Amino acid sequence: MITPAAVLAEIWQLAGLPPAALDQVRLTGAEPVLPSSFRVGAAAQGTIAAAGLAAAELWRRRGGRAQAVGVDMRHAAIEFLSEHVFKLDGGPPPRIFDKIWGTYRCGDGRWVRLHTNFPHHREAVLALLACDYERAAVAAALQGWQAPAFEAAVVERGGVVSMMRTTEEWQAHPHCQALDRLPLLGFEEIGAAPAEPLAPAARPLGGVRVLDLTRVIAGPVCGRTLAAHGADVLRITGPHLTDNAALVMDGGRGKLSAHLDLRQEAERARLGRLVGEADVFVQGYRPGAIAQWGFAPEDLAKLRPGIVCVSLSAFGHAGPWSGRRGFDSIVQTASGINHAEAEAAGVDGPKPLPCQALDHASGYLMALGAMAGLMRRGERGGSWHVRVALARTGRWLQGLGRLEHGFDCPGIDEQDLSDLLYDTDSGFGRLSVMRHAARLSETPVHWARPAVPMGAHAAEWPERAAA
Repeated sequence: MITPAAVLAEIWQLAGLPPAALDQVRLTGAEPVLPSSFRVGAAAQGTIAAAGLAAAELWRRRGGRAQAVGVDMRHAAIEFLSEHVFKLDGGPPPRIFDKIWGTYRCGDGRWVRLHTNFPHHREAVLALLACDYERAAVAAALQGWQAPAFEAAVVERGGVVSMMRTTEEWQAHPHCQALDRLPLLGFEEIGAAPAEPLAPAARPLGGVRVLDLTRVIAGPVCGRTLAAHGADVLRITGPHLTDNAALVMDGGRGKLSAHLDLRQEAERARLGRLVGEADVFVQGYRPGAIAQWGFAPEDLAKLRPGIVCVSLSAFGHAGPWSGRRGFDSIVQTASGINHAEAEAAGVDGPKPLPCQALDHASGYLMALGAMAGLMRRGERGGSWHVRVALARTGRWLQGLGRLEHGFDCPGIDEQDLSDLLYDTDSGFGRLSVMRHAARLSETPVHWARPAVPMGAHAAEWPERAAA
């Protein structure tokens, strides 16, 4: 079985970074940490370590010293649960999932998963089923449907649903075959620009400006990670767009947060001016969605030669499902992961991973890609486009192998996490949140800004910190 060190080395190689840097990393702990037949611990440790090592390497290249990077597997795996284990004013976080979100059996005996956390996705399902907004009503209405037909009908209406497939069904699917032709972490030069090395700074990403146009988990984890290493991260969302309070509290640490409505020309112009002074642009919309407003990667490279664009999608930019909406749980169900977990656990129906592993792993891969892009820009010049997809991350996780006794561990005790949490004020109240699992010996990770409600700041850059 591939070792955690080999998992990290594979990711590091995909980022095109020097193998000698791997000597600075110390990985501790062993699987399993969370109950699963999949190697979620190795995935967590490997992706978090890769992002941490990239920060250390970037700091070295801008005049800092070489430094040690340590990641413990228990800490890393539990950080993949960060949105579930934090506390707000001593109590639990707000509820993440909508009341009809989840899995149901259709009339043909096959299972489907609904994702209804956003109102327009929920309305697409309820309008099709013509039923009340209650789990029992949804379950009854689905008895009149066959799963493949229901999945197709919801997707056609702009909703988000997946039928549970076996691993074999997914491997035979044309979209899975398209995914297997894509890299886990893709880099493309999208424009010419002179080399732009970063000046010395106290922190790896000190003075680096990041626009974060993402929601939910994966994209916000990317921005949160870049902020943890000193970047000025400005999160932009529309005032009309829905977000989840718990995910904003957890994923918003370290960030400024502003509203811009890209349906308005003046607001698009304002974003364009922000792009002109940015180093990194992170977006999590479906392929082509943000291009309609003039912010495709190639447009960004013209607005700001030398920019690093990081794009996240659910199902990737190639293949028949490239335009399909999706989230971690949807990808798990569609790709055979839920079916394989259920088989390994001996249970009927879809069994999810013990954490949103595709989201979190993808977020750290995005952060790694952003920093690797900055290093490319510093040495070679150019504008760069980095691509990550939840479904491709899922294929990578499936390829790491399985744990024969993965369900033998008891999981986490939320009352025994004091060594992994720290207390901080926020725009929501007093938070007790996860420390970051990557430990850097010379530039310790921390978030200089508290989490705040969406739109709490003006859409403008702060003054750059002095070197």
